[in-house]
Amino acid sequence: MRILITITLLTVWLTAIGQTSIDTESKYTRSDVKGVIIQNSLPKGGLKYTDEKGKVYIYAVFWTRIINETDNPFTLTIDFPADSLELASSAGRYFKLLLPSDTMTLEKEKLFNYGLSDLEFFLNKNIRKKSSLKKTINPKESNAFYIVTLFNRGVDGTLRTGFTLKGENLFYRINDKEIHCGKINFKKI
Repeated sequence: MRILITITLLTVWLTAIGQTSIDTESKYTRSDVKGVIIQNSLPKGGLKYTDEKGKVYIYAVFWTRIINETDNPFTLTIDFPADSLELASSAGRYFKLLLPSDTMTLEKEKLFNYGLSDLEFFLNKNIRKKSSLKKTINPKESNAFYIVTLFNRGVDGTLRTGFTLKGENLFYRINDKEIHCGKINFKKI
């Protein structure tokens, strides 16, 4: 019996070692652009956050990595609104999107909240502000960054998010809700 338990635990452990936190990976190509890869993570967190006015939220931390396989640098611009948006599939549930300035690295992938530090301080300071990001990503390089979703209450079912690219327009999807939030400018910088 002990051998069976040992083999089962060893199998589970060995299977878990190679696991990744990537939920989706999409490669985008155009006639004038060799390739952009967007990797979106699974959620971490799901804990409560109470703002300075006593309002309770549920948060989840995600990360996205954008890889530039082109021969030229491009500019990534993201602008999330200051206002909350309603999640259509979960009536009465509103969310806000925030972009912490910390840099995500793959070494942080296994850490709590993907290694995002000082989250409560960041939320206290930025909860009522518009959230933006502007980065230049050089050829054959990548940039990974955090996204924090803040909900007024828990969602029904599993939460999945991710960026998609349509032409140069960038969209962010939260379950069935998609919002235009930025662009990737492929014009020579």
